[in-house]
Amino acid sequence: MFEKPPFNKEEEAKILAAIKEAERDTSGEIRVHVDKRCKNDPYAEAVKAFNKLGMHKTELRNGVLVFVAIDDHKFAIVGDIGINEKVPQGFWDETKELMLGHFKEGRIADGIVEGVLDAGAQLKQFFPYQKDDINELKDDISYGKNN
Repeated sequence: MFEKPPFNKEEEAKILAAIKEAERDTSGEIRVHVDKRCKNDPYAEAVKAFNKLGMHKTELRNGVLVFVAIDDHKFAIVGDIGINEKVPQGFWDETKELMLGHFKEGRIADGIVEGVLDAGAQLKQFFPYQKDDINELKDDISYGKNN
């Protein structure tokens, strides 16, 4: 558990606003999951969190999870099968590089915001917003219990 929240209220509000903005132009669903530690491969841990959060329960299977382990300085981006069937190999590499630039300077919240916004822009190409689109997943930050 986090002894204190990893983000202040302003940082958390910026992340939540980025999720809403990113989803405005795509039917894709984006969530952020933050853990304190990640003892294993961050991608494998992100997949576990993705499944635990029920992110595979979207009609088009177009959910994306941005996973960040704060203390261990690890992160990953996981897209559901509907995304992976349409996008080229290495699709998230540019997004991860944008995030990493912020992370290296200690600006975790800014990195997450930029990653979420870029993910939304990337998803728009393959999953544009539809008039009848509904928000299928919570627009929030989930926090893990890994210490």
